[in-house]
Amino acid sequence: MTQSAFDAIIIGSGAGGGASAWGLASHGFKCLVLEAGPFYSPSEYQLAKESWEQNDFPDRAIHRGSYSFGRMQRLRPELKDLRSWNHQTGLTNNTDYRAAGKYHHMRGVGGSTLIYSAEAHRLHPDSMMMRSRFGVSGDWPLSYSELEPYYCSAERIIGVSGPPGHSVRFRSESYPLPPHRLSYASTKIKEGCIKLGLTLESNPVAILSRPYDGRPQCNYCANCYRGCQMTDKGSVDVTFIRKAIETGRCVVRDDCRVTRLEAGDADRITRVEYMNSDGKFHAVSGRVIVLCCGAIETPRLLLTSKNNYAPDGVGNESGAVGRNFMETIYWYSSATHSEPLGSHRGIPVDSVCWDFNGADSIPGVIGGCRFSASVAEADLVGPINYAKRVATGWGKAHKAAMRRLFGKALVIVAMGEALPNKYSYIELNSQEKDDAGIPIARINTFIDDMDISRLKFMSKTAKEILIASGATGIFEEFSAYDTFNSSHVFGTCRMGSSPEDSVVDRYLRSHRWKNLFIADSSVFPSSGGGEAPSLTIEALAIRTANHIARLAKKAEL
Repeated sequence: MTQSAFDAIIIGSGAGGGASAWGLASHGFKCLVLEAGPFYSPSEYQLAKESWEQNDFPDRAIHRGSYSFGRMQRLRPELKDLRSWNHQTGLTNNTDYRAAGKYHHMRGVGGSTLIYSAEAHRLHPDSMMMRSRFGVSGDWPLSYSELEPYYCSAERIIGVSGPPGHSVRFRSESYPLPPHRLSYASTKIKEGCIKLGLTLESNPVAILSRPYDGRPQCNYCANCYRGCQMTDKGSVDVTFIRKAIETGRCVVRDDCRVTRLEAGDADRITRVEYMNSDGKFHAVSGRVIVLCCGAIETPRLLLTSKNNYAPDGVGNESGAVGRNFMETIYWYSSATHSEPLGSHRGIPVDSVCWDFNGADSIPGVIGGCRFSASVAEADLVGPINYAKRVATGWGKAHKAAMRRLFGKALVIVAMGEALPNKYSYIELNSQEKDDAGIPIARINTFIDDMDISRLKFMSKTAKEILIASGATGIFEEFSAYDTFNSSHVFGTCRMGSSPEDSVVDRYLRSHRWKNLFIADSSVFPSSGGGEAPSLTIEALAIRTANHIARLAKKAEL
């Protein structure tokens, strides 16, 4: 039976879905949000337990998405310095091929913001013109200035704490909250950056530096990715979704996995089919469908929704669905310092260096990167990982090493631009299906020569910053070169001006399907120079919701 009591059906409740729900509900639309995972309560999180360090976010196996990998690329002997390693265990990947690691995403109300570090970055304006300026990626069919007011709206909703002043990312208003003070460990890194002529500043984060919007300020436990019990982190469940529900015009159905979009005549999606937690199939229709499942699950759903009206999959008239996949290009260098830094506490990523963020800021390389201090993202916030990965010896010698080293780790994380290439794409794996009988996604990924050049620079600079900061004894490094390990993925349903080479237009509306919109990172024509994408997704979704409201008033939906 098909239900039709809603104006808008929103698939997914992460950054794009939550912001879409709030935006449309605020405009008077009656919204239904379908989320494949459950509602999580902060009381479920593990930080109050003695075993907290051994526990990640308490997601349930039944809610974990399935995906597979294509053949991984062969590693080159001359690039051995780019491989991941630990001083005790040696190479992390002992094979001759890039490792198929993990796609870090979360099914649950709030999506991957439940486990993110709450970095709230605006995209560098130059990153929106990569095709016209450098002949790579694609140009965004909208400008930074068009998106800027919606960045402000998103920052107010989630409560961003950020530094004063302006950069290339011009602002029409200040951040809602003052920045967090740098931890003592980060002040050491700042001293090192100054020695190198670099600038380290407070990172804009959706973590409250003082009470805001009924939520308390941060307690600096550094465990955002394990779930925020205090709700000071601006994850979508406690911000956009909460506010959408408070309008009285938004219903969220959790444990409801969408299995198909039904394409019909008049170039419209006629219904959305989904399976609930009991394994029963249902269908619902709406005047507007907003798809917000991310750069892997969104193309998967579109490609599986074939019928006579959409023989190549919904929205795939250009053949671009699943193409232009971009992953996380990352580098971590970890070392110890002689001083007792207390580096296991604070906010996960309290500082950032944007000096090489511009698309042409690295000599001889297209695409930028940024550097941050983040012991937490390397999961060095408790004694167990110090015992396994930092301290050496056995028995009394190991105890002595633990007493000497705990809280003295410094970590530099570098995130860089990812450029699309013909070997990186998402397709259906017809040999593997989920419990609903739907083919799972296959991730095909390749690190090309420009990515490798960027990684070399990221590796070299990260080590230089650590040494200049007084760190000695680098004990561990992780690299995208030999391991796919991505939380930020982009580009598989690119936005663009032409229906010949893109999937959606500048307002994220399908070029063909009149009532279908996509609001997630799959629409990004370029990845940016290492910026976290959630704030941009939210800003785009709010802008799209406003546009949908205008179309509705003109009866153009």
